[in-house]
Amino acid sequence: MALFFPFYGNAQRMDYVQRWSQQLLRILAIRLTADGAPPRRHAVPVMIVANHVSWLDIFAINAVRTVRFVAKVEIRRWPVFGWLCGQGSALFIERARRNHASHINRQMEAALRRGDTFVVFPEGLTSAGDVVLPFYASLLQPALACDALLYPVAIRYTRADGSLCGEADYAGDKSMLDSLLLMVTQPVIHARLQFLAPLTSAGKHRRELAHEAAQLIAGALGVPAPRRRGGTAAGPKV
Repeated sequence: MALFFPFYGNAQRMDYVQRWSQQLLRILAIRLTADGAPPRRHAVPVMIVANHVSWLDIFAINAVRTVRFVAKVEIRRWPVFGWLCGQGSALFIERARRNHASHINRQMEAALRRGDTFVVFPEGLTSAGDVVLPFYASLLQPALACDALLYPVAIRYTRADGSLCGEADYAGDKSMLDSLLLMVTQPVIHARLQFLAPLTSAGKHRRELAHEAAQLIAGALGVPAPRRRGGTAAGPKV
């Protein structure tokens, strides 16, 4: 990546990111299943919105459909993974900088109009996968600004017996090392992505759109639908 990736064209970069993501999942003995229809190129912009369980989420999605995503700036300092995320064209939010989120939103809007697909995690932090937290609506503003199609994706990690795999989540106070050590204790982890029917954003308020997406994801996972949330986002944990 250091020697050649900066010189690749966009299509070649997308191909390599997808292959590297698939390889990472194989190394960690994660078996991926994708249900539904992942977004393809459309005549209109496309954004993906998902519940947030683990730092694995973005690699699982990239293994199916290469995307860009938004993360807190601290991710850049992670060994290996932070550098990989940067090379994969992630946008990093500096939450300590006033109005930086608005700057990121403008970048996202411009990139969506160019045909890039973004993933956002509007819960604002990770969960154990047994709940969908209320969505921060401000993260969906770029989608509304360019009338994007919004694809809800439900993410779940389970053990071989079908129970939720707590070793795969990144909730609580786990460090990156803690997370990796827990994952390798499992002979196999099943990752399931459910791509739900897209929502149109045209003519909707961002809070309405956020709540609708959260309800659909909660329904797909079989957990209670979250309440509505107002206010602005603190930014995703990963």
